[in-house]
Amino acid sequence: MRSSDGTRFVYEKSPLVEVICQLRYPPILSIDTKTPADFQDTVRETFPRYQRSVEKGKDGEEVRNHAFISEDGGYKLSLTRSFIALSTMRYTNWEDFALMLDEPLGQFIRLYRPAYFERVGLRYVNAVNRTRLELRDRRWNDLFQPQYLGVLDDDGVDESQVNQCSVDVQMRLDERAQLKLHAGPGRLSRTVKTPEGLRNIQDPEVHFIFDQDLYAGGNIKLPGVMETLSSLHRHADRLFSEAITDVLHTAMEPVEVSA
Repeated sequence: MRSSDGTRFVYEKSPLVEVICQLRYPPILSIDTKTPADFQDTVRETFPRYQRSVEKGKDGEEVRNHAFISEDGGYKLSLTRSFIALSTMRYTNWEDFALMLDEPLGQFIRLYRPAYFERVGLRYVNAVNRTRLELRDRRWNDLFQPQYLGVLDDDGVDESQVNQCSVDVQMRLDERAQLKLHAGPGRLSRTVKTPEGLRNIQDPEVHFIFDQDLYAGGNIKLPGVMETLSSLHRHADRLFSEAITDVLHTAMEPVEVSA
């Protein structure tokens, strides 16, 4: 994270719950018709675990998703005929994330030779937990700027009586980058394995969800992919920094790091 004065820092109590990078390309049918063993050989040292699933695409066709997972389960690399993606729930900083992406993306380009990328996306899902931050007595308008709060910016509104209130924005950030943003209170859920099978468990505590989906579309040539992602990351940094108050910034325990 970088502040308005250029200071760079990380949060000891980061609210990030997931970061996803997805790169879409014109369909490569061989990924569906032939097991990507050659690709696995190039990423197996970092992503030794393998899973395969079959999902329904938008057109109703079956889509094979090949997942390569790090040994500790912290990172997942997904490969289908139309996209490659890297996701993590253990994000530390942009440099580490980009490094995890760099090698498998280079190997993918070498093996499958996509002509270009149709969409380059980066998504940051933040969920602010007031209990974890020792801010139980604070209202959401003590933590976030008014433009992301709707009626919750009114001190006269009883937060406990508001069943739903969110701000959803779609906007252009520059000549190429665009943003889909969801901001508002909500509950997190997770899937757990039980003797009866998989169950969806909902966290009883309300979090403030700040979900940024940043992307660039069009004909993105291969040499420009990492710079496009770096630009999207800079936009995400700025947007989150401008959305929070000093109260929330301090509660997340920022630690200054060298540039």
